[in-house]
Amino acid sequence: MKLVPILASLLLAGMAWPNASAADIERRDFHVTTSDGIRLHVRELAASGAKPDPAPLIMIHGARVSGIGSFDLPVANGSLAADLARRTGRKVYVMDARGYGGSQRPAAMDRPASESRPLSRAYEVVRDIDAVVGAVRGDKREPVALLGWATGGMWAAYYASLRPENVDRLITLNALYGGSFEHAMLGRGSSVSDPEHPERLNPDIGGYAEYPASSLFGVWDRSIPVEDKASWRDPAIAQAYASAALTSDPASKRQDPPVFRAPMGAMEDSFYQATGRRLFDASSITARILIVRSDRDFWSRPEDAETLARDAVRSAGVKRLDLPDATHMVHLDRPEHGRDALLAEIVSFLADAPRTPPR
Repeated sequence: MKLVPILASLLLAGMAWPNASAADIERRDFHVTTSDGIRLHVRELAASGAKPDPAPLIMIHGARVSGIGSFDLPVANGSLAADLARRTGRKVYVMDARGYGGSQRPAAMDRPASESRPLSRAYEVVRDIDAVVGAVRGDKREPVALLGWATGGMWAAYYASLRPENVDRLITLNALYGGSFEHAMLGRGSSVSDPEHPERLNPDIGGYAEYPASSLFGVWDRSIPVEDKASWRDPAIAQAYASAALTSDPASKRQDPPVFRAPMGAMEDSFYQATGRRLFDASSITARILIVRSDRDFWSRPEDAETLARDAVRSAGVKRLDLPDATHMVHLDRPEHGRDALLAEIVSFLADAPRTPPR
């Protein structure tokens, strides 16, 4: 997939796209500060004229592309956040973890990647989630809903296990949970494992990685089971996704072609999950949980969903949703290829979940 050169150059120059979903959605960007002094970017979305539910929904991106690129693209069917704000009446918050998008980056990201170990580890990102939860809960201090995609689902569940009183609904979308010791992409013998000690992370992985826009489409394309990818994924979505990834990094224009940086802490934590070492114990989660997995996912495994559901013994209720013939990027695929089904299930889950998790 290639970027349209003229449009890409305009975006990289800082020109904004007309937002196709803006007419009935009010957006507000703001910042919060974590307990360890990191400044985070957050976007609020609310349906115009609606009375938002007092319990907000916070959406958490995955390992590479920041929150806006993942959940609020300015094209039709490109904003899961806007669709959820419309259909639920809630305020929806899209956050950037440290090192991503509009949030503060570790100083080490301005030095060569080889000079630091993987940055933005999960134990740090849960501080980021906590700061956003604290900022959006309001005076009533009601528990919130969390939705995390891929590594974001791992982070969200980790947070829900540490602060169960703050979360009454948890949605994980194609997330790892240490359900198996084998993983084709991230496991032993993969590029992220140590050649001499396959059970360990490769010590040369570095603090962050640099990605061209083209890197976003290889595995996505391979998971789409038809030759004509445009019949499955709207080219406008692909264009917007690539452009959002590049523009999320203010340093992207320093190279030609442009690249965006992503911390590698997510990959270190994911490697542990992929090799059967759980970062947290789901038995501490009291929230009601919706575990979503696409059948064509390349990241999570059926064992991750099964194990998370089995371990969540104190949850107010666990629901499994398997999306047949859907990909890891289901929320960015065409509606008929799983997006509509995903959206409907999330809306129903948020409407039915209880207000207060059991103690």
